[in-house]
Amino acid sequence: VQVAESGGGLVQIGGSLRLSCTTSEIIFSNYEMGWYRQAPGKQREMVAIIRPDYTITYADSVKGRFTIFRDSGKGAVHLQMNTLKVEDTAVYYCNAVHRFIRSAEYWGLGTQVTVSS
Repeated sequence: VQVAESGGGLVQIGGSLRLSCTTSEIIFSNYEMGWYRQAPGKQREMVAIIRPDYTITYADSVKGRFTIFRDSGKGAVHLQMNTLKVEDTAVYYCNAVHRFIRSAEYWGLGTQVTVSS
């Protein structure tokens, strides 16, 4: 199983970016898909999760600004990030975990998002 992120980059405060996570061998009806991030000197934190039943959880810090959604036809999960803040700067990781077999968990290598002032 492979998970790969793309779409990171440098953006100014208030700008937007869309991150994409492409997968192989993952059936979205069996996996929770999530975006996590890790800023320098900080622990990795959950940003958004979308579950097989389409329920979604967002971190409080991104509610109303970020949107997670699936494109099942393309085997992709996207994170639309709007109104970006300097504190959104981090490496963003895509995560896939089986809904029943929690040890079946996969991470991408991450993509850097830098928000500049």
